[in-house]
Amino acid sequence: MISILGRSIVLVGLLVAVLGAIVAFASAARENRTGMRLARRAAYVFSGTMILATALMEYALLTHDFSVDYVAQVGSLSTPTIITIVSLWSALEGSILLWGLFLGVFTLIFARQSRKLDPQQSAYSLGVLLSICVFFAFLVASIANPFAPVEQVVLDGPGPNPLLQNHPLMIIHPPSLYAGFVGMSVPFSIGAGALLAGRMDALWISLLRRWSLVVWSFLTLGILLGGWWSYEVLGWGGYWAWDPVENGSFMPWLTLTAFLHSAMVTEKRKMFSAWSIVLILVSFLLTLLGTFLTRSGVLESVHNFSEGAIGPTFFAFIGFTLVFCVVLLAARLDRMPTGQKPLHPVSREFAFLINNLLLVVFTFTVMLGTLFPLIVEAVTENNDRISVGRPFFDVVCAPLCLMLVFMMGVGPNLPWGRASASDFQKLRLPLIVAFVCAGVFAGVSWALGMQSVLGLLTFFIVGAAASVSVREILSPALLRRKSRGEAFPLAFWKSLGGSRRRIGGHIAHLGLFLLAISIATAETHRRDTRAALTQDVAQNVFGYDLTFKEQFIDQQPHRESNVARIEVAVDGRSLGELSPRDNTYMKGKMAGQKIGTPSVRSGFKEDLYLTLLRVDESAGIQIASVRVIVQPMMRWLWMGGLIMVAGGLIAAWPKRARA
Repeated sequence: MISILGRSIVLVGLLVAVLGAIVAFASAARENRTGMRLARRAAYVFSGTMILATALMEYALLTHDFSVDYVAQVGSLSTPTIITIVSLWSALEGSILLWGLFLGVFTLIFARQSRKLDPQQSAYSLGVLLSICVFFAFLVASIANPFAPVEQVVLDGPGPNPLLQNHPLMIIHPPSLYAGFVGMSVPFSIGAGALLAGRMDALWISLLRRWSLVVWSFLTLGILLGGWWSYEVLGWGGYWAWDPVENGSFMPWLTLTAFLHSAMVTEKRKMFSAWSIVLILVSFLLTLLGTFLTRSGVLESVHNFSEGAIGPTFFAFIGFTLVFCVVLLAARLDRMPTGQKPLHPVSREFAFLINNLLLVVFTFTVMLGTLFPLIVEAVTENNDRISVGRPFFDVVCAPLCLMLVFMMGVGPNLPWGRASASDFQKLRLPLIVAFVCAGVFAGVSWALGMQSVLGLLTFFIVGAAASVSVREILSPALLRRKSRGEAFPLAFWKSLGGSRRRIGGHIAHLGLFLLAISIATAETHRRDTRAALTQDVAQNVFGYDLTFKEQFIDQQPHRESNVARIEVAVDGRSLGELSPRDNTYMKGKMAGQKIGTPSVRSGFKEDLYLTLLRVDESAGIQIASVRVIVQPMMRWLWMGGLIMVAGGLIAAWPKRARA
């Protein structure tokens, strides 16, 4: 019954999306307002079908209806309830349905928002958005149908992939990333609508920038949580491995970041409008590429939780979208407004241009390293496989990152139009802060016996750039306090309301600076070793006294865990216990395989990271072999990422309407 009902709901959504797209394009071409209203209603109905279909699938998962194929794939009577709920995105069909859910919600929001916008542009944009809805509704109704019935109903299922059950971050990481990927459909539709209508006024670019900020915030959060999950679960002590699927999410983030900066020039100086539209279209194409890499099975990655026949169909959709973008740009790009003012090499506009070029080069570098192995495998006779690993990305991308941070410090110091000699006087304080930060890093490195030119340079540049952002955040409040005599907290709150975009942007910059110095410190001062801990005998490792107390088995309905209890102390003061473990899941493709889960003691100074390798017994005494990693400033890395998200949301928050 659920299989028939679920597929019927999706088919209704598919039909409505097709009709809505046709009506939207026709009404936009004829400027028919009645048709535009019908297209919006079609968007509302499509959204309702996707929400209803997702709710029905969750009901099937929670009631363990194994007559539904997707439930038979990922469901299990022994799986905890919360894992059962999130198993919606643990395999191919469910993840595409989740994409449809987010697409329905974003379509609903944009359709309601478009009532107050330019009718023709809104209709074109809604037509493009509903066309995207057609494709994903088609996937859910056909080759990625989660509601397909099973031929023989089983009594129990294998449960979701064990890697999805090892940490609570998997509850929020995929939805956050998917919200960023799916949300990119709206800026793409807005940009395509502007091209189809042949105009883009200030209100339209403002709408485009606000949607892009929301999408950028979701993407940032998804990438951050993915790195955090990798750090907490996989046991290698890292957070970013330049995995091809990680790169698939990073590339659209880079181009979307470039757009957010170029859009400022478009709004302020009526320049870069065509370039901004190109960046939006490219960002959407890159989100499709990232989804293809994750769900097509063309890459071997920890992120590839499913295999299916979706690859060729998705690749064809990417090709169709690429052709659509190229034709649209060729036909309409010349209608976009262009600034008539000359671009001076010492100006804020020129700094934004350099920033954009660096981000595009960064994107191309990551794409080259990600796709080159696939190209080599496809064109060679023996399907030879090569790998482009972390050393390549670290060497090539680190200088690009430093140059970007440098431009983030230079740009705000330059005025719009042309700089004068007095503008360079603002660089005094940033330079002083830069030398202080570099000196602190050099002193710490010398005390620990470690030297890193790259780390020293990072602290110098970040110190200068961060002081600029702090000045830009506080200056409106300081001016208001001086002119009106208000207390500083009140002055800051009032200034935030009037300068939300500016302050939010610099808060995001500060988060990035904090993330940069955290990475520089963690990479240059990381300590890693292996230790054999004899039971009840303290052993000092990197200043920590580790005492292996016992090994025990933690039996749960869906898994069995081999846990080592290790007491941690420093100079005789107990810091508590860590419990690294090996998990063995009872069911599924990885049944019987050991999946380790490290144990981490996180602090503001550094993290103590323990991974259990094995436990041996000799003469009645147990010996635990563990990997011990000390990572400085890791908590600051996660905090920096969250500050970036907060800054993006502050900048995206709309101003209160005034009478």
